[in-house]
Amino acid sequence: QVQLVESGGGSVQNGGSLRLSCVASEDFASLYGAYGYCTAWFRQAPGKEREGVAAIRSDTTTTYVDSVKGRFTISRDNFKRTLYLQMDSLKPEDTAMYYCAAARRNRKYDPCLGIEYGYWGKGTLVTISS
Repeated sequence: QVQLVESGGGSVQNGGSLRLSCVASEDFASLYGAYGYCTAWFRQAPGKEREGVAAIRSDTTTTYVDSVKGRFTISRDNFKRTLYLQMDSLKPEDTAMYYCAAARRNRKYDPCLGIEYGYWGKGTLVTISS
């Protein structure tokens, strides 16, 4: 059972930056399914549904939701068992609880932001003031 712990949230002004981190209790390699694994960042704003923000596959292929493309960068350090989300040019609409998640990828054409995730952290709050 992989445990995920996020950190790095906080309050910044419009246009600012934050870097979120997520440390896993086990090597990401333990997640390998038939077609690798996915690690991702999700967010949920008050009164809104949770949405996938960015994902990085076991082969380092990345995917972003349109609203954060060019502003957010997802990365992973397998040696440190840590997933990162660098967030630049932050906007008030980025305010949300951010969660990291991990999942096995068992079907070849499944996109990482379209699969069900079985491992979740408890979240870290990001607040952007205008």
